[in-house]
Amino acid sequence: MATIVTVEHLAKRYGSATAVADVSFDVHRGEIFGIVGPNGAGKTTTVELLQGLRRPDEGRVEVLGLDPQRDVAAIRQRVGTQLQSAVLPDRMKVWEALDLYATYYVEPVDPEQLLADWDLAGKRNASFESLSGGQRQRLFIALALIGSPELVFLDELTTGLDPQARRLTWDHIRAIRAKGVTVVLVTHFMDEAETLCDRIAVIDDGRVVALDTPARLARRAGAAQQVRFTAPAGFSPRWLAGVAGVERVDHSGDAVTVTGSGPLLARVATALATHDAAPDDLTVHRSSLEDAFLTLTGPTARTSSP
Repeated sequence: MATIVTVEHLAKRYGSATAVADVSFDVHRGEIFGIVGPNGAGKTTTVELLQGLRRPDEGRVEVLGLDPQRDVAAIRQRVGTQLQSAVLPDRMKVWEALDLYATYYVEPVDPEQLLADWDLAGKRNASFESLSGGQRQRLFIALALIGSPELVFLDELTTGLDPQARRLTWDHIRAIRAKGVTVVLVTHFMDEAETLCDRIAVIDDGRVVALDTPARLARRAGAAQQVRFTAPAGFSPRWLAGVAGVERVDHSGDAVTVTGSGPLLARVATALATHDAAPDDLTVHRSSLEDAFLTLTGPTARTSSP
């Protein structure tokens, strides 16, 4: 896939404080690329450097073949942005915001089409202050797309939204990609990154500590899985240790945990059925992106690294 963002050894300091120490990654055309990390890790500063909003102290950035510092006007015609702390004047109407932003671009998208695309037609004349959190986020997405960008940056888009609004926003992000737009998504929600992103850069203490697909990052937290169930009265699970892939069987009270690898759930379920045991609460736990995140970031990860 074509590379449309290249970042090499990026660094940004404010006096004695280092916001970004050494960040390198690339973004491929058509993907949803995630940037995750603890608060203060340097995520937002990195994205601001990519957009030319801040000047790097070291390193190289190329966006759509352009230099964000030298080619500011050209980049802004091809890139859409939703900033972490985006706000509009309280009394500005939805249609006024779209019309205003349309004037910034040579070939803007029809504002009325964006109102329809993002379910805002019924709020056309509503003021910004009257919009719900989800409606505001849809408006910011529309504003980020009004220039018909090739690349869009979304920074903490779902912060403060209720679970239903978050899931709807995820659908909107997928819809952006479906229109052929590359998305760089900054988030501190691991479920969001795991669900949406094709690849993820994990940033901690101003550095990229991991870069891979969500599934491969999750496997870094450990390949083992756990199958859990409640044992019926008189059930002894010791024989499960002989099932292929099983590494350990733990039995505490009526709770049984079988740890292993491979198609563990299928093998344990088959073995239980063979022994006329069919627990109705059989579940499997696999390492998640959140497990990998906790392993890769924070003071413990830094002190254990070479």
